[in-house]
Amino acid sequence: MKLSPTLAGLRTYPFVRLTEAKRRLAAAGVDFVDFGMGEPREETPEFIRDALAAAIEPLSAYPTADGLPELRAAIAAWAGRRFGVALEPDREVVPTLGSKEAIFHLAQVAGGELVATPTPAYPVYERGAAFAGRELLELPLLAEHGFLPDLDAVPADTWERVGVLWLNYPNNPTAATAPVAFYERAAALAREHDFVLASDEAYSELYFGGEPPASALQVADRTNVLVFNTLSKRSSMPGYRTGFAAGDPEVVAALRRYRPNVGTAPLEMVQRAAVAAWGDEAHVEQVRARYRAKRDVLLPALERGGLRSAGGDATFFLWLDAGPEAEALAQRLIDGGVIVTPGSYFGTAGEGFLRMALVPPLADCERAVSLLEGLL
Repeated sequence: MKLSPTLAGLRTYPFVRLTEAKRRLAAAGVDFVDFGMGEPREETPEFIRDALAAAIEPLSAYPTADGLPELRAAIAAWAGRRFGVALEPDREVVPTLGSKEAIFHLAQVAGGELVATPTPAYPVYERGAAFAGRELLELPLLAEHGFLPDLDAVPADTWERVGVLWLNYPNNPTAATAPVAFYERAAALAREHDFVLASDEAYSELYFGGEPPASALQVADRTNVLVFNTLSKRSSMPGYRTGFAAGDPEVVAALRRYRPNVGTAPLEMVQRAAVAAWGDEAHVEQVRARYRAKRDVLLPALERGGLRSAGGDATFFLWLDAGPEAEALAQRLIDGGVIVTPGSYFGTAGEGFLRMALVPPLADCERAVSLLEGLL
């Protein structure tokens, strides 16, 4: 068959390589601990599962691309409580099938020649740009700049060619956070050069410092600003595939116009479970506490072994400075039964680092400490 040139030329999705390594270990009988992919493995709270079950109807209609009014209202109410912002549910919010699909498709909604992405970064920004036929503008995230891109280093004539600027804080993979002042500067550039400031905030509710992370929704003028979030991490609901995009009504309207063409509306029963999830914070505090316990177990052992935490104190990731031997060390850890992700999987700016996702159960994290002591 004739393949899309973009698909044919695409390199293997990085995490497929980890899957292959895990299959090899399993075949060899190695009982490994998997810190590779950032897929939550916590149990979805019972009240959310009950809401899903109660919403199952004998007759099922196609879900609408706009989502349920109740869900849009619940999302707007949560954003108001969490960030102190007032969103109009009917104009500024659209539920999504998780956040990944909407992130991937945004480059097909926005114009421009370039998609600006941080590096290292979540691979979907780049892949969405590729399938939309856009060129990539990479913005390095450097430790000396707090893992924030230097927006002022980009010439004005380059910004004029940009259709989407991707930001991601709390950041995957570095775990860094961004202040409101940084979002204000990015939003000002978006207005000046008429591109979409797209802020992926999937990890906004996972943090270990005293101050909750900020949101791009908090800028004074949300023109051209679109924020993405999801219940996958916050509420341990990755299999439910439910999230949202919110911000500038004009950008949201364009997304709504696009979405019926690709049929990516969340199931209605899932949307009703999401209403329950966005309305409760007690379970989120419990989720944060569990990730904190895992971090407290693993980080001292890693530091004793010479791996320094180089990133921030948010998300469920550890971003570890492993130096020039990072790739070899990653392979040694994987072969020894501790699955980690080489920083190079997130782009060349990730070379020299390792990422660990704190997703295994606490007991497995404690078991991994013993393994690490023999491998580091």
